[in-house]
Amino acid sequence: MTTFIVNNMTCGSCARHITHAVKALDPDATLAIDLPSRQVNIESTKTTDELITAIRAMDYDVAIANE
Repeated sequence: MTTFIVNNMTCGSCARHITHAVKALDPDATLAIDLPSRQVNIESTKTTDELITAIRAMDYDVAIANE
């Protein structure tokens, strides 16, 4: 599982957009989203770069946590 920080994820709608982007890339991915900390934990067979690209395509500022 990889933890991402999405700095401009501020509401439930943002969380749904990010979930949609990841699920479009990998329908079997699992996500755990924590809005207050702006963290998204993703378990996926896709690479970290692929996941970042999918989330950025939705206009979100995303980075791997602790990088």
